[in-house]
Amino acid sequence: MARVSGRNAGLWTAGLLGTVILGPFAVFSPTWTAVAVAAGGLTLAGVSQVRLSRLSTRCEKLSQEVDVLSRRLLKLEEAGTAPIAAPPPLPIETEVHELTVEIGLLSGIVQDLSAVVRSQDGEIARLRAAPPPVVSSPPTRAADPTGNAVQTVIAPPPPMPPRGVEAPPPMAPPPAPLRPIPPRPVVSVDSPSDSAILTAFEAGQVEVYLQPVITLPQRKVVAYEALARLRLDDLTLEPPQFLPTLERHGRTTELDRRMLTRAGTIVRHLGRRGSDARLLYSLSPLSLFEPGFLKDIARIAGDDQAQTGLDIALPQASWRGLDSGQLGLLSALRGRVGFCLDRPTDLRFDARELAAHGIGQVKVPAGLLLRPGTGIAALSDLAVEDLAPALARARIRFVVTDVASEADVPDLLDLNIPYAQGTAFAPARPVRGEILTEPPQETPPPPEDDPGPERRPFRSLLRRAG
Repeated sequence: MARVSGRNAGLWTAGLLGTVILGPFAVFSPTWTAVAVAAGGLTLAGVSQVRLSRLSTRCEKLSQEVDVLSRRLLKLEEAGTAPIAAPPPLPIETEVHELTVEIGLLSGIVQDLSAVVRSQDGEIARLRAAPPPVVSSPPTRAADPTGNAVQTVIAPPPPMPPRGVEAPPPMAPPPAPLRPIPPRPVVSVDSPSDSAILTAFEAGQVEVYLQPVITLPQRKVVAYEALARLRLDDLTLEPPQFLPTLERHGRTTELDRRMLTRAGTIVRHLGRRGSDARLLYSLSPLSLFEPGFLKDIARIAGDDQAQTGLDIALPQASWRGLDSGQLGLLSALRGRVGFCLDRPTDLRFDARELAAHGIGQVKVPAGLLLRPGTGIAALSDLAVEDLAPALARARIRFVVTDVASEADVPDLLDLNIPYAQGTAFAPARPVRGEILTEPPQETPPPPEDDPGPERRPFRSLLRRAG
């Protein structure tokens, strides 16, 4: 992968420079910008074709060398089966071993070349399939029929796609390798359009649902998870239905800010009721790359002791890809908010490393734990039933999520799972509006007026003196 990225670094750099240069220029001269973009695309296609021809030549040369080596190997095998007339100059085993090593090296080179060729084919296919840039025609001036005035005629905009069918997104430079982007689900024709989702989001139609986390086997509620829902007319959209749209338009960070503010209000409400239940909210991995977002979390948390019941969750891929700056900002939040690892891709958990990051909770879907499939990479070095005790020794809570059937509960008990969450126990329910409303600050009662020393007449003092 590093070899492929290194070969394509020039193309990515040229694309980024072209975007930075042509972006401002497109405002003043859209026609020449379109011509420049088309010329750049043709140039990239030509360069890719030249590189493909060179790679094909190298592959042919390597195949010829492999053919020569195979012929030598056949001759050696024939010499080994023939009657020994004279001692060979070198042992057959040594020469066969050398040939095997050479063939292995050549096969690795051929694999690298095939990966490069596949990437080049993908680039050429993407360039050929890319739609032509849409250039908005500038307003033109036409004379009024009376000849006395001049009116401005603006060309009509391009036709909008039908409702439910999304237009292809514009070409943009690829994200950085360390920026994890969740996969986008397939959007059906009946799904709401992007404009309807964005309109509902701007109108503040985001609702907060809470789903409890219970203990096994007592089923006592010890925590809640805050889930975002979007109200669209008579529909209530779940995250897989509207999050891809917010990701494409860069609005996930704003969603996380809104949800964290409401989560803080819910935590204070639980504290006033005397509840020890914690509240968890899963952040979008894209929000970590938003400048100043982690500082906003510190501002929301503040030094209020009532906010210590708030936990924020990040995917396993995000925890593994944090840089030193992000780790420093997260470490500054320790003691004010808790950390959680969710959306894992495998069960390889290092309890010491998780504790060093300040992670106090690990959430694993029931399907990954009970039905991991045949993937060896998803399995842990420990037995499945030893995962929860190993994390408990490091004071890390192990929670199994997405438990949809009561039939899975006995299996979870056999695996020593202490906490669980899912529709089998309780579905997610909306939070009442009065809870999300901050109560007014109670003003302390005014102090009572000091009566001061009691005033007595002078005759009473004389009587006491007498």
